[in-house]
Amino acid sequence: MTNLTLKQLRYFEALARHGRFRHAADACAISQPALSMQIKELEEELGGNLFERGAREVRLTAFGQLFALRVRDILRAVDELGDLARASQDRLLTRLRIGIIPTIAPYLLPAIISDLNRTFDNIEIQVRETQTTRLVHEVAQGELDLAVVALPVSQPTLTEIKLFEEEFVLVRHREDEGKPVPEPEALREMRLLLLEEGHCFRDQALSFCGIESTRPREIMEGSSLSTLVQMVSAGIGVTLIPEMAVPVETRSADVSISRFRTPQPLRTIGIIWRNSTPLVKQLLQISEVIRRSATSLHQYADPARHGIER
Repeated sequence: MTNLTLKQLRYFEALARHGRFRHAADACAISQPALSMQIKELEEELGGNLFERGAREVRLTAFGQLFALRVRDILRAVDELGDLARASQDRLLTRLRIGIIPTIAPYLLPAIISDLNRTFDNIEIQVRETQTTRLVHEVAQGELDLAVVALPVSQPTLTEIKLFEEEFVLVRHREDEGKPVPEPEALREMRLLLLEEGHCFRDQALSFCGIESTRPREIMEGSSLSTLVQMVSAGIGVTLIPEMAVPVETRSADVSISRFRTPQPLRTIGIIWRNSTPLVKQLLQISEVIRRSATSLHQYADPARHGIER
């Protein structure tokens, strides 16, 4: 078995990840027939089927699942060799693959990209926005260099760097402006609007209100903070959003924003990367740029500028 190539392994990994030849071919920037031929040659070389072909999707066989585990380790090691070469020459990153969760991306990402481009010449920034569970997996697998998430993630193979803490604020309809801010337990009896399952911010909000995530109740869900705020503006209920979202999400909504009394709900935002990466020095430089971006954003979102009730 001497004819396996890295190209074939990358094509295999893409197909295993996407589950469709067309999507995998697009990700690899080749034609679908070319990808199919490479996979077929790989299977012939291995002497067994890696995929079960369906009408629209493919699935890994039992052999394919075992093969995928080894392939990901190989590709991650190969990528780290390139990182090691760059690190040994004390060079700055020329490519940064960064992940970020949806409750941060719309507010912090523009500042991050602007500051990184201003600080590092000719850096290529590739952004992946998805939920925490997926980002943690992709960082661990070497598919991303780092990710901006809510901490902790508590993965022993990952390094966590704290950036800042931010409070959650209460969003109510404009007609409730000036009314006392309800205690957390009172929110359980109100029509609470939350992000759909899978978002860590949803779990944090439920925890603050003392609501079990598995407890059946009438909680209305939305796919984004913007949707939740507009639902509040329409008089449907109340919601919680992170402070950094206030300037963007409330500027055209008929809502009032209030802080909770102590202890105030908050989250810790930070960066994660693989313990094994040889680019620690470069990633620490990147993290400082992101920290400055976040500090500037936090100052812009100061409550005095946006009418947040205390």
